[in-house]
Amino acid sequence: MKNGNLLKAIFWIALLGCCWPRVSAPIALVAGITFGILIGNPWNVTTSVWSRRLLQASVVGLGFGMNIPELVKTGKDAFLYTAISISFTMVLGYLLGRFLKIPQRTSTLISFGSAICGGSAIAAMAPVIKAEPEETGVALATVFTLNSIALILFPPVGLLLGMGQRQFGLWAALAIHDTSSVVGAAAAYGGVALAIGTTVKLTRALWIMPSALVAAWFTKSEGKVKFPLFIFGFIAAAAIKTVLPHYNQVWQPLNGMAKQSLVVTLFLIGCGLTREVLGRTGIKPLAQGVILWAIVSVTSAVAILTGWIN
Repeated sequence: MKNGNLLKAIFWIALLGCCWPRVSAPIALVAGITFGILIGNPWNVTTSVWSRRLLQASVVGLGFGMNIPELVKTGKDAFLYTAISISFTMVLGYLLGRFLKIPQRTSTLISFGSAICGGSAIAAMAPVIKAEPEETGVALATVFTLNSIALILFPPVGLLLGMGQRQFGLWAALAIHDTSSVVGAAAAYGGVALAIGTTVKLTRALWIMPSALVAAWFTKSEGKVKFPLFIFGFIAAAAIKTVLPHYNQVWQPLNGMAKQSLVVTLFLIGCGLTREVLGRTGIKPLAQGVILWAIVSVTSAVAILTGWIN
């Protein structure tokens, strides 16, 4: 009982510490992962639910730092190369899954999550292809593990490659799976990277619905396709800021709160990376995810640095 109370106290102290503006996204993530792996997370389900809700609210709040003309321009530019990136990743994922002899539904979920939007895409596709809970769990664990690595790895690699903030925002949005990790990595790189990364990532996430519907048509599935509604909240917040710019003294604090709540979100996400999750991943699905992620990361970085994507 005493150990349980001590565990709760450590968790709450760390969580409240992440509310302090001096605590950055990478620090929060490392603290969460340390807690999850070394101590264990007895509230895995609860933290998973709240990290998802807090992420959605944070993304909506980030909309108060944008404006509609900005969103339209970035989204329009991103539409073509997100479509190409998604198609390339899905085909490559399919071929890797066949080569590694990974069960088809598990391979499809990993490919879909890698191509579009990580956990959200997997959650949307799972009922469509009638995936078993274990298959969904393996795919989520694989993508989640890679997201955590990307969050820590991408900012220093971006600096090493000499990427500007716009370039890094594009790279993070195209090569990192989950919205939370894209936003976290971009926030650590800078304000412009955060704005570009969030917008391009949400443009990429818009492909969840049509992709899942195509999969449902091919598999003749009647499973319900879920769409991440927080994207519309992000657009609505940007629209409000655009229409009412003279209330900037309100929008700026809301945007600041959203950025800090992302830090808290990343701590909760890190807590979910426990030894049990790592053990459930499996070597072959992890190999598919790593190879797929590495190829997409390198390809997109080369395309950005050489000016093919700008």
